[in-house]
Amino acid sequence: MNPPGLLKTTWIVFKKDMQIEWRTRARLNALLFFAVATLLLFYFAIGGDPGTMRKSAGGFLWLALFFSSVLSLSESFRLETENFALEALRLAPTSPRAVFLGKAAANSLLSWVLALALVPLTVAFFDVSIKEGVPRLVLALALGSTAIAAPGTVYSAIATNARARDVLLPLLMFPVLIPSLIASVSSTTLILGGDPMNQMGDWLLFLFLFNLVYWPVCFLVFPKVIEDD
Repeated sequence: MNPPGLLKTTWIVFKKDMQIEWRTRARLNALLFFAVATLLLFYFAIGGDPGTMRKSAGGFLWLALFFSSVLSLSESFRLETENFALEALRLAPTSPRAVFLGKAAANSLLSWVLALALVPLTVAFFDVSIKEGVPRLVLALALGSTAIAAPGTVYSAIATNARARDVLLPLLMFPVLIPSLIASVSSTTLILGGDPMNQMGDWLLFLFLFNLVYWPVCFLVFPKVIEDD
């Protein structure tokens, strides 16, 4: 019997992860609560200075999203270690690259939905407005979320069987994601606060190029990662 096609297997993995999330909603609820608590901590840490709050809103939004994404990515492969599900995926007549695409797409969608949920709270907490328009903000959040998801999925697979995986995963992710986080924060700050120098397009282009590089690289190396896991 021929193995299922790449796109079909990708859809199966993506659908499976989304169905698990939809049935329980435990991960999304926990991530939302954690992200809101993080935003509140940043709000109280500033001390109520309006100018500082407005300037820092984009950075705090992405920090809350990044910290929440670390928890989400850690849970992504924890489910596969239960009842030898990851071994079953390895032995199944499917491409490991399809597993990566399905999981990375699911992680991207979950991160993007969480980001969209945090936007109204960020606007309310930090007294900002979306000066450059909602579509541009949605695009920036989508590009930033996918930039986290691709390397995050690979590193989550690497750390899944490590004893200190909750500590190891952010240590692996953060150095790689620093450029994309800077671009995400910069573009979001300009969208929220205004872009008089027309710099936002350059930051969004950088995020697009980051995804253009890292998604194919992660796609190529993922089979080796789970074989050596």
